[in-house]
Amino acid sequence: MKRTVAARLDIEIAEATSLEFKIAVARSPGVQLIETMTFIHDGAAVTPREFLTEHGTRVHLIDCTPGILVVTYDATVIGQTDAGPVSDNDMSTYLRPSRYCEVDKFLGFVAGQFNLSTPPRQLLLEVTRWVSSHLSYVPGTSRGTDSAVDTLLAGAGVCRDYSHLTVALLRAVGIAARLVAVYAPGCDPMDFHAVVEANIDRTWRVVDATQLAPRSNLVRISTGRDAADTAFLDNHGGSITLRSAEVRAVVDGDLAADDYTELTSIG
Repeated sequence: MKRTVAARLDIEIAEATSLEFKIAVARSPGVQLIETMTFIHDGAAVTPREFLTEHGTRVHLIDCTPGILVVTYDATVIGQTDAGPVSDNDMSTYLRPSRYCEVDKFLGFVAGQFNLSTPPRQLLLEVTRWVSSHLSYVPGTSRGTDSAVDTLLAGAGVCRDYSHLTVALLRAVGIAARLVAVYAPGCDPMDFHAVVEANIDRTWRVVDATQLAPRSNLVRISTGRDAADTAFLDNHGGSITLRSAEVRAVVDGDLAADDYTELTSIG
């Protein structure tokens, strides 16, 4: 499989700050990655510091003075990787409450909504279908600070909100779950996309309650507890304005069909 992805961010920096970017494709065994990345600050090239976090997530860090920063990223991704194993540390981390997924607030709710004796494989699909049928995909209806509880009450949101609610419900029923930021060929509207990975028989399986893109074509960017770990841009300091963000993701050949009643993994 060959996939081509790209991103361009145009940022106005009003005060000196430190910025973190998670837009590069994650390091995955068995996948060939051909990429270019540039950071142009007021017309001059600057070099970020790169470091690796869990699950192959790559972070690019740059200290910036006031001005205009344009970041571009282009990558060709060739091949696929096997679904990663679920470690004991994963089981501990991805069952606990996190910033945007308040698991403890959903324990009573899931007990009344789902049959908790259902086998995990089927329960995963039931939770995903429930989120899909109870939320409306409406851009602009949610805030960057909204949590899974906010999304449940609002009944609407975007992929980030769908994923947070799915993660919170899955953890509440005892299934370890995490959020994954991806490039998603076929996604409409095209943007950085958020999906969910859940532990089924010690293997990470991907679900997407929005059903906006075929899961087998997804390209992993970052993985974490929720959007606090996977945001494409983090600002640590002065004021900034994201003037524009463009994302592109295509697959070589036809998009794969997706049967959302079947389990699959991010390749």
